[in-house]
Amino acid sequence: MNIVEEDKVTYGKINSYKDLVVWQRSMELVKEIYFVTSTMPESEKFGLTSQIRRASVSIASNIAEGWGIGVTGNYIQHLKISFGSLCEVETQLLLIERLNYLNQEKLFKANTVLLETSKMLKSLIVSLEKQRKN
Repeated sequence: MNIVEEDKVTYGKINSYKDLVVWQRSMELVKEIYFVTSTMPESEKFGLTSQIRRASVSIASNIAEGWGIGVTGNYIQHLKISFGSLCEVETQLLLIERLNYLNQEKLFKANTVLLETSKMLKSLIVSLEKQRKN
């Protein structure tokens, strides 16, 4: 058995990245981001709107890509990239609010899903890092 085989992600009963609740929540976050940015000023179409949409898509995409590679170290790295994108989305939501493009009330659901996704993603990273050390 080589080092790569020993380092494979333990999937258990999960057959696909689509079974991961964190991936499902990240997809919900993308939907919320697209929804809230649909009312952004036209002048932001190629600016903040485009940037936050790409960053939100990156969260779910990196969870899926890391899963597909199937090696724990690479998976953790992709999850950390996902977490970085999540922080980027959080920052951009704060900018949207500070620029008065949307108020807190309109951003509430996106922020709620973002927080849930953040907690799940962080827990998954910590869990995989512990599993990898054992």
